[in-house]
Amino acid sequence: MLVSEFSTSPENVSKRRINFHKRKLEMLKFYKDSLERRIASVSASIEVIEQQINRDNINS
Repeated sequence: MLVSEFSTSPENVSKRRINFHKRKLEMLKFYKDSLERRIASVSASIEVIEQQINRDNINS
């Protein structure tokens, strides 16, 4: 008889659930970091364009 890693004992179910949540948390943190980088990039672009508009308004 082989002992399966996917046994339905309460301890194994709990361990699998915890591991799933840990992986999900890491994935969500990765997504958050990626989105924060994108937001920073967009914010910087907005700031540069606003500076250009202000500069052009002063020179006009």
